[in-house]
Amino acid sequence: MPASSVDASAFPAPAAQPLVDRPPRPAATLVVVRDGSSGGVEVLLSRRAERGDHNSGAWVFPGGIVEAADADAHVACEGLSDSEASLRLGLDEGGLDYYIAAVRECFEESGLLFADGLPTLEGGAGLDPESAIRLAPWRGRLHRGEATLTALCDAEGVRLAVGQLVYLSHWLTPLGRPKRFDTRFFIARVPHGQTAIHDGAELVEQMWVAPAAALAQSARLKLLTPTQKTLEILARFADVESLLAWAVAPRTVPLVMPRVAGGSGGFRPVMPEEPAWAELGRIDAAGHGHASYEIVPGRAVHLSPRVVRVTAGNGNAMTGPGTNTYLVGSGKPGGDWAVIDPGPADDAHVDAIVAAAPGPITRIFVTHTHNDHSPATTALKARTGAHVLGLAPLHREWQDTTFAADTTLRGGERLVLGDATHLRVIHTPGHAANHLCYLLEEERTLFTGDHVMQMSTVVINPPDGDMTAYITSLRSLLALDLDWLAPGHGFLMPEPRAAMEKVIAHRLKREATVVAAMRKVGPVAATELLPVVYADVPLHLHPMAMRSLTAHLLKLRADGAATDAAGLWALAGD
Repeated sequence: MPASSVDASAFPAPAAQPLVDRPPRPAATLVVVRDGSSGGVEVLLSRRAERGDHNSGAWVFPGGIVEAADADAHVACEGLSDSEASLRLGLDEGGLDYYIAAVRECFEESGLLFADGLPTLEGGAGLDPESAIRLAPWRGRLHRGEATLTALCDAEGVRLAVGQLVYLSHWLTPLGRPKRFDTRFFIARVPHGQTAIHDGAELVEQMWVAPAAALAQSARLKLLTPTQKTLEILARFADVESLLAWAVAPRTVPLVMPRVAGGSGGFRPVMPEEPAWAELGRIDAAGHGHASYEIVPGRAVHLSPRVVRVTAGNGNAMTGPGTNTYLVGSGKPGGDWAVIDPGPADDAHVDAIVAAAPGPITRIFVTHTHNDHSPATTALKARTGAHVLGLAPLHREWQDTTFAADTTLRGGERLVLGDATHLRVIHTPGHAANHLCYLLEEERTLFTGDHVMQMSTVVINPPDGDMTAYITSLRSLLALDLDWLAPGHGFLMPEPRAAMEKVIAHRLKREATVVAAMRKVGPVAATELLPVVYADVPLHLHPMAMRSLTAHLLKLRADGAATDAAGLWALAGD
C-alpha cells in the first residue's frame, strides 16, 4: 500500500525500549451513508479535535469504546438479539454491546439517533421539532456518563434500531501502539429526516463527501488507515442500495491488524495484503517496529536463529526486489552455515553474504542455474572454500555456464546442517529442468528458488521449462507439511498450500483461456494468440509471456488436446 495516502505522523518511530503488552479495548464505529443529490454514495466524515494523540485532526467516522453501561441497553433494542449479534461478530456473547456502542457514539458525536418510535412531522418528512429539542441535551449527558441509552429510550418511548446496522469490518490496532482498540465497523443509511450536527468538542468539523472525492484529497485530509480502506470499499458502489446489498450478503469478515514497520516512506502501517505483512509478524512479533516493509539489497535480515536473508541488488521486472540468498545453519554458536543460491556475479553481494554469515560458510546449495541465482558460486567458493551442491543444467539457454557442482543432487537427499537441523532436497522440474527446492525440516520452511515467487508467476521457457512438469511438481509439494515458503524473490510467504494451489489454479485458468481462444479463431499462430491470452499482461512483458504461452501449447499437445501444423495451432479434432 502506498504510504502517500496515509498521514505518516500517525505512526511515529516506535520507542527503542521493549514494549509491554497492551490488550486492546473493545470499540465500535458507524459508517453513515446517503445517496448524494447528484448521484452516488456520500459518507459522513468528521474531524477530530487536537488532543495530542495520533487521532488528533484525523477525519473519521463516528465511533468510540464500548462502555459497561452499553450492556444494560439490550432491553431497549429492536431488530437484533445478543445471540444473533454475537453470531455475526464471531463472539460467544456480548455482540450486541458493539451495536449499541456504535449507535450511542453516533448520537453523541453527530446527533444522529438510530431509533424506532421517534415523533416525526406529518408525512414523515423529519423529526418533530420539539422532539429534536428534547433529544439534544442527551448527547452531552451520555458523553459525560450522566445518563444511559436505556434512560433515554425510557424517557422518549423509543427503541434502538440496531437492526439497521450492518456489520462491515473488523480492525485491530497494531501491536506496540500506545492505545489499542478492537473495533467493529458497521454501516447504515442515515436516519430519515435527521440532520448530522457535530458535537463541537470531540469533533470540530464535518462534511458529507463522496468516498472517491475524500480519497482524492488524502494529501490534505488526515485519513487513518481504517478510514482510507473503508472509503476504498465505499467508492466501488454507485448507490447506497447496491452498497448495502453487498454488505448484508453472506461473506466472511476477516480480522484486519496492520503491522508497523519502517522503510523509505518512514514508519507506517503495513496491511495484510502487502508482501511484507506476514514476515513482519514473524520477525517482529511484539510490534517494536524495527523491521522493514521493503527489501533492501545487502541488508542482512534474520528470519530466525537458523535463517538469514541477504538480497542482491539486481532488482528488475523479472527479479522483483532482487534475488534472495539464504544462509541456513543450526543457530548454535560456532556452527557451520550453508548458503542457498549465492545469486548473480556481483562482488558487493558476495561481500554482503560473507559479512552476514554468523559462522563459517562450508556449503553452497543452488536451486537452479539461471543467471540470477548461481553465478556468484565461483567467487563465494573462492572466498570460503565451501563445498558446492546442486544439479548441472540440462539445457543451455539462460544458464550459468560457470556452475560446477562438487556434489550432484538429484532429489531425495537429507542433509545434516548441524545440531537438530536438517535440509531435505526435492527435485521440482518445471521452471527449469534442474530445479531443486530445499526443505528446512525443523522450521517447515521450503526454499523455493523460482518454483514459487511471491509477487508474480514464473516464466516457463521450453525446452528447459516444461508446463506439465511444473504443475506436477507443484502438486507433489502439496503433500508436504509446511508453514512457510522462502522464495528466491520477495518476502517469506505464509500458508504455503494456499499459495501453491493459487499458482496451479492460475496456470489452469490461463490454459483454459488458450483453449477458448483456439476454439474461437480456429488454426492460429502462437503470435496471434499471445495478445488474446495475455491481454492482462503489459506489452513490454509479452516476449516473456510468449515463452509461457509456448509451454502451455506444448502441454496441450502432449495431453492430446491440441495439434500444430505449419506453425498453426488448433484444438484436436478441429
